[in-house]
Amino acid sequence: MLSALTGRVGVVGLGLMGTAIAQRLIESHLRPYVWNRTQEKAASLIASGAVWSDCPPCDCEIVIISLFSSDVVDEVLQRWQHSFRRGLIVIDTTTGRPEDSERFAEWLRQKGAIYLDAPISGSSEQTRRGEATVIVSGNEDAFKALTGIWPILGRNFFFAGKSGNAARMKLVSNLVLGLNRAALAEGLTLAEGMGISPGSALEILRGSPAYSRQMDTKGHKMIQRDYTVQAKLSQHMKDVRLMLEAAERLTLSLPLTNTHLQLLQRAESLGYGNVDNSAVREAYRQ
Repeated sequence: MLSALTGRVGVVGLGLMGTAIAQRLIESHLRPYVWNRTQEKAASLIASGAVWSDCPPCDCEIVIISLFSSDVVDEVLQRWQHSFRRGLIVIDTTTGRPEDSERFAEWLRQKGAIYLDAPISGSSEQTRRGEATVIVSGNEDAFKALTGIWPILGRNFFFAGKSGNAARMKLVSNLVLGLNRAALAEGLTLAEGMGISPGSALEILRGSPAYSRQMDTKGHKMIQRDYTVQAKLSQHMKDVRLMLEAAERLTLSLPLTNTHLQLLQRAESLGYGNVDNSAVREAYRQ
């Protein structure tokens, strides 16, 4: 049943990513049961075919969570703590602390439910187009049973092993992704400073060994200063802090990530925290 997605699917959290996930489910001819702390955010999804639910764990067989942080996930799980039951599968796409993913998995296991940490690597726009990557860890049998849902959430999907590993790998992925983005912003700044058109510089970079996909997704946004939000700068800064927390526990040094955090903090201080993370370019521009 789960592989064919005949059961009800819920979506908890209708920020940029949660909304994109719900849209993907609707486009796949499903009727997601949606919930958000502010119900107004659900209006457009309901108009497109979603159903409002006051308790997705009560109404659904699968619940997809997409929230800002592990702390918020904890609050939401506690909200419905008496509604989790045997057979329910919770898919948590939040980028959070690996230790919290392990704790959530054990807590839900004791209630008979299954928890999969499944953070999505990619922006909300890439998720909406089905181009993102999903990293999953936890119960492998549940992962294999949900063959119908992973292609909806992303083009690529990987199983990373025990609970918490997907959260760990998402931090690694976001570290490299964010540094690629910051390097692009710095390169465009140097090109412009030397009198080279940023547009020409971007075109050359995209045809060179320096290429990264950030040039496709963020290059023109940086050049045009189009910071229409796909993934908020402040949210990525939260992820960078999680990377540094993890490194500190392991007594590892991440000098590039420390510098990246300083750039993001500068951009946020200039008022760019709630726009697209390509606005890291403004940390150089000022």
